[in-house]
Amino acid sequence: MTKTSRFVLIFSFLSIFSFQELKAQNPNQMGAWYMYFFDTKFGEGQFGIQGDIQYRNWNIIGDLEQLLLRSGFTYRPKNTTIKLTLGYAHITSGALGESNDTSSESRIYQEALLPQKIGKRIYLAHRFRYEQRFVENQDFRTRYRYNLFMNIPFSKEASFQKNTIYAALYNELFINGQQDIGDGRTVEFFDRNRTYLGVGYVLNPKIKFQLGWMNQKTNAQGKGQLQISMHHNF
Repeated sequence: MTKTSRFVLIFSFLSIFSFQELKAQNPNQMGAWYMYFFDTKFGEGQFGIQGDIQYRNWNIIGDLEQLLLRSGFTYRPKNTTIKLTLGYAHITSGALGESNDTSSESRIYQEALLPQKIGKRIYLAHRFRYEQRFVENQDFRTRYRYNLFMNIPFSKEASFQKNTIYAALYNELFINGQQDIGDGRTVEFFDRNRTYLGVGYVLNPKIKFQLGWMNQKTNAQGKGQLQISMHHNF
C-alpha cells in the first residue's frame, strides 16, 4: 500500500468517525474547524504576509460557531529563522443552535515564531502571540498565547518532501490580560488550552494538508473539534 493510499484510508476513517457525532445540539458535542493558512514573502526580501481563514462550527457543519479572518505583515531578521508578525483579525461568532444571533470582535496582534529542530526527525516551533481585543459589548481586553508545535515526518529522509506523511501535534495556552470586561462581568486569568493530534500530507513543496482532532478546555467545559486544514506557501 502506498503512502498516499494510507493517508486516504486514515482520512476516510476519521471522517466517518466524526460524522457519527452529528446529534442533537449540545455545546459538548464534536465540532469542526475548516481552515486555510497562507504564507508568502515579497520576492527574496525579508518582508511578507501570512494569514488564515477559519470556518468553525458547533457541530460538524451548518451551525456557525466562528468565522475568523486574519492576516498580517511578516518580517524575518537576517541570518535567523525567526519570523515576526504584526496583524489584524476579524471574528464573527454565532450562537449555539437555531439562533441566527452573532457578535463580532476586532483584534490586533503581534507574534514571534521560533523554529527549532531536535535530532534528525523532530521539528518544533514556538509561537508567542500578544492580542489586543475589541469584543462587542465588552471593555478593551488583551490576551497572551503560547503555542508549541511539533511535526514528525515518517519519511526515511526525515524531511517534508513531496508525498511525505507526518505526525502533527500542538499545545496552546491562553492567558487573559484583564479579568474585568465591563458591566460587572469578569473572566478567569486562565482563558483556555488547546491540545491537537493529527496527521499531515505534503502534496508538494508549497501545499500541505492536515487532518486531526483538537480538545479545547476552558474552566467551564472541554470540547472536541475535528480539524481539516490546508497550509499554502507561495
